[in-house]
Amino acid sequence: MIQLSKPYITPTEIEAVLEVLNSDRLSMGKYTELFEREIARLAQARFAVAVSSGTAALHLILKALGVEQGDYMIVPSFTFVASANVALFEKAIPIFVDIDPGTFNVDPAALEDLLLRTEKGKVYINGQRVRIERVRFLMPVDVFGQPVDYDAITPIADRWKLKVIEDSCEALGSHYKGKPCGSFGEAGAFAFYPNKQITTGEGGIIVTNNEEIAKLCRSMRNQGRGEDNAWLCHLRLGYNYRIDELSAALGYAQLTHLEEILYKRNEVALRYSRLLAQYDWVKPPYIADYTTQVGWFVYVVKLDEKINRDKVIEYMCSHQVQARNYFAPVHLQPFYTQLFGYKEGILPVTEKISKSTLAIPFYTTMTLQEQQIVVETLKEAVERVG
Repeated sequence: MIQLSKPYITPTEIEAVLEVLNSDRLSMGKYTELFEREIARLAQARFAVAVSSGTAALHLILKALGVEQGDYMIVPSFTFVASANVALFEKAIPIFVDIDPGTFNVDPAALEDLLLRTEKGKVYINGQRVRIERVRFLMPVDVFGQPVDYDAITPIADRWKLKVIEDSCEALGSHYKGKPCGSFGEAGAFAFYPNKQITTGEGGIIVTNNEEIAKLCRSMRNQGRGEDNAWLCHLRLGYNYRIDELSAALGYAQLTHLEEILYKRNEVALRYSRLLAQYDWVKPPYIADYTTQVGWFVYVVKLDEKINRDKVIEYMCSHQVQARNYFAPVHLQPFYTQLFGYKEGILPVTEKISKSTLAIPFYTTMTLQEQQIVVETLKEAVERVG
């Protein structure tokens, strides 16, 4: 079976984890500090706060920015469900915005239109009119490692006084016009699940230039303790969102060869694009002109609309090549349709794109021979069942 993803683990990572296991410090020690320092440098941020997951990172940023019950947060539906869920954690409400058909990221024109319709009282959720003054947050997602067009959406956010939280959980190593993802909002978040560019097993991190946000996130990740970390002294409501030292050591070790990882993943992506270029029924990932570097997370292709994507996935998996649909719209997830009454038709581009996107196997150590097998199996699937 050619797997959808594999982590890239070398003796350097194993040595670092063993060092922690042989120490007397398994929670938030020197490797946590080293990991935070290096991520901050990569993101060109003053502060980095390591936590237990990308979801925890996004949640803490939203909390640090003062989210309140009844607030609204604009977010794309073409993303992992956690991007929207973090608003619900605080009884805020996600409002979904449509995407650009090329980049699959927030469409600036759709964002502007959504805000104008909201101002005119034409946007409803569950029969309740959305009040424009309660629309306070925007969470753009650098989906699949493709940066959002920040020069286009930042003026919109500024004009409508929206606080921007950058979901860069899939975009470590990606650059927008020479500037790293994670550095465009009030704060940004990266995630390190095993299928990401680098992994900590489970883990995430907050990056920001705002000292107050960093201070609040450090406190809230550790049960609300103060800056002096005084024993059993809790200044605010907090969570058990700490990263463990084993995970931080693994992540720091991975960062020592991040350039190699990004280079190899880019080579895999380029080979795929060359192999697929001969077929008119599939489109490789689109890279916008403003993207000066892609930190490849996954390799997602778009099939011709006439092809039955789900049958293609079934065929590929039955022939020892993993494939998955990527993404299913959040607003059409059972939980969201039950909670908010969403139906098909409200986000036409998102809904159309999500029916034809397909993630094929992609990882740092992937060989040309493995890729050739993947592409040939995809071709057979399209010809026989698509």
